[in-house]
Formats: sequence, structure tokens, C-alpha cells
Amino acid sequence: MQLADAELFQGITTEEVERMMVCFGARTERCAAGKTVRAYRHGPGDVGILKSGALSIERLEVNGGRTLLESLAPGGIFGEVLAFSSIARESTVVVARAPSEIVFIDYAHIIKRCEKACDHHSLLVRNVLRLVADKTVRLSERIQVLSCRTIREKLLCYFNLSAARAGSLRFVLPFSFSELADYICADRSAMMRELGHMRAAGLVCTQGRRVALPDPHLP
Repeated sequence: MQLADAELFQGITTEEVERMMVCFGARTERCAAGKTVRAYRHGPGDVGILKSGALSIERLEVNGGRTLLESLAPGGIFGEVLAFSSIARESTVVVARAPSEIVFIDYAHIIKRCEKACDHHSLLVRNVLRLVADKTVRLSERIQVLSCRTIREKLLCYFNLSAARAGSLRFVLPFSFSELADYICADRSAMMRELGHMRAAGLVCTQGRRVALPDPHLP
């Protein structure tokens, strides 16, 4: 993936992105699978853009467990919410799920006023604010899923939200079923049993990570 293809740089040309990376002192890191890329425990840090690979954002629980907050594909951005908060009240880590290449920008370069009042810098700030708003929506969706009482209700809620986001009754899960179980805070074995019952009842079809929901307009 080219860096200019990331949502953060939407509306900004490749040449302008390259100039900004030099101006911002951007740096690239390569991380092996399983490595903790960043641990946000003390507030502001940098903003990371995933060029290749796969990342997961996880919250470390007091009891030593981990809760999956989000999975990132190439083009994904992390750190932007923490970068706009003076205190990180929860311990959040970013972990590489596959060998990954990440570009980091110090958050101060993004939010500071540009001396040249560059149009592309102003557009970058607007893109960051839009991404923060999008992340807020995703967190709201997570709360909606977790507010469901049963595993079936959680799965149906998540599948319906995913279908709405994809604009289709057919979509691909962004992570494995083990990670889906973590996402809905359910035991994986119990979730897979319930998913089997749902398939038998015609509520969902799955093939690997591909999911299809029945058309409600068909008998």
C-alpha cells in the first residue's frame, strides 16, 4: 500500500504526502508478529499508519487479561484518540498480528499550526478529526454489541452492523473467530457452538471468514 492511499491523507497528492513526511520527520518501523508495537499508558505519543501487515489494539485488564478493541488492516491509523487526550486512563497496547511495516508521526506535528498555512496540512487536520469521529462511532458500536445479553444476540448485532458498514448482506470478518470471541467477550468454544446453531437455523452462513446473512425480503 502506498502511504498516500491511507485515509489520513485523503484528498492530498502523493507529492504533498512525501513533502509532509520529510517535514514531519516521519520514521518507519518494521515489527515481527507478536511484538508489542506501542503501549499507551501515559497519554500523548505518536500516530501510527499501518503500511502493510495487521495490527490489533488491545486493552490490558487489571486481572492480566486482554480485551480486543480493534483490528487494523493496511491504511489503518492508531494513536489519534490518545494523542488528543492528556491522560490515558486505560492501559492500551498495539500488537502486530503479522509482520508489519508502520510509519510513525509525532502527534505535535499534526496538531501544531503550520507556519506556511499549507492547504494540505489543513486537510490533514480535518482528516484526523474525521478519523477520530469514525473511531468514536466504532466504539459506540462495540458498546451496542456488548450490551446484548446472549452470545446469539451479540453475534447477530455484530453481523448486522458489519453488513450495514459493508452495504451488503455478504461481508468478510476483519479478524479470526478467536478474535471475534474476544471482541464480543465470549468463550470461543461457546461462541462456535452457538454459531453452529445459528447456521442450522438459517440465521447465518459462514465459509472461513466470509459471512452471509439471509435476505429479510425473501420468504
